[in-house]
Amino acid sequence: MNSVKESSIEILDSIRSALEAIDPSQVEDMLNTLVITKARGNKVLIVGVGRSGLVGRAFAMRLMHLGFDVYVLGETITPAMGKGDLVIVISGSGSTTIPVTAAAIAKKANAKVLAITSFPDSSLGKMAEKIVVIRGRRREPREVDEYFSRQLLGEHEPLAPLGTIFEDTCMIFLDAVVVELMKRLETSEAEMRAKHATIE
Repeated sequence: MNSVKESSIEILDSIRSALEAIDPSQVEDMLNTLVITKARGNKVLIVGVGRSGLVGRAFAMRLMHLGFDVYVLGETITPAMGKGDLVIVISGSGSTTIPVTAAAIAKKANAKVLAITSFPDSSLGKMAEKIVVIRGRRREPREVDEYFSRQLLGEHEPLAPLGTIFEDTCMIFLDAVVVELMKRLETSEAEMRAKHATIE
């Protein structure tokens, strides 16, 4: 088996393990919050930087297809958030400056903050009213050599670097959230397709 295939399988195994560890009650709370937010005509703002931001943008696109009034932090058309609006902040560490600052501002505006993070005790985790904990890498390799050798030592941290496992798991998790929202909102794929961009 070649190394790329082996790495792919290990990453998939890590994602499966992380998905299985998510608390179902946190997922249900997230789903209910999203459904209520849409029903009341409130806005959703997605916050994330780097690769987490890319995952967030993909999720925002699907929420738009589902008829949500959704925005992404940093876009020039993003309106003010206020009472009843929902701010979803994606940050593996829960300590990245922009997401934490955005959450703090959202709270001052009386918007609800839902954090998706690996660390519930982080600054973001403590600030959020609602949280979904998605396990990522639990620690950084102590040195470069360990990145490749720790499997032999029985230290089974994810092989992928940095926040890869968190970000990949978030992508799959949020796609699954969209599938469940389709059911709860009774929205068909044809209806979603009708909202898809025609100018690309």
